[in-house]
Amino acid sequence: MRTRQESSLGYKMMVWTYKLVDLFYSPDKKLDELDINRGDVVVDYGCGPGRYLQKAADLVGSEGKVYATDIHIEALNYSQKVIKVNHLKNVEIILIKDDKSSIPDNQADLIYAIDMFHYVNQPQPFFRELYRIIKKEGHLYLEDGHQSRTNSLTKIAQSNLWQVKSEDSNWMILSPKSED
Repeated sequence: MRTRQESSLGYKMMVWTYKLVDLFYSPDKKLDELDINRGDVVVDYGCGPGRYLQKAADLVGSEGKVYATDIHIEALNYSQKVIKVNHLKNVEIILIKDDKSSIPDNQADLIYAIDMFHYVNQPQPFFRELYRIIKKEGHLYLEDGHQSRTNSLTKIAQSNLWQVKSEDSNWMILSPKSED
């Protein structure tokens, strides 16, 4: 994935910005747009400070599982606090290291990547890892982040692993291409 890493101070400032934004717009509303079902295995790819973990855990229920992944140890520390405070027994923290996670192959029914895709400088390893962990009938909800849709679509096309099933102003919904 090879993303830019924020400094510790920069990361803390980003977290405080999120907290301020969340006072006016609940992050839960984004997950309401996704097709997350009870019993699903969901991956919050680039979970940051864990803003979406409570809602995701509630949606999949005790029968499901949420993997909270990030390249930043600091992000995972924040997410761990969310898990502890909210007693989320169906959420597991995973560090992404060298473009890989320890999530087993073909696990995820759904992956969402919110406000992070613009940080991805090398999309090939990013898309390859997501392709590895998603079920063949699964979906990836990808938000452009702070880049143009054209730039996002170019990165997707270059991967040759994903196809855009639908898109709107908020998301692109991707599905893995078959291995013909």
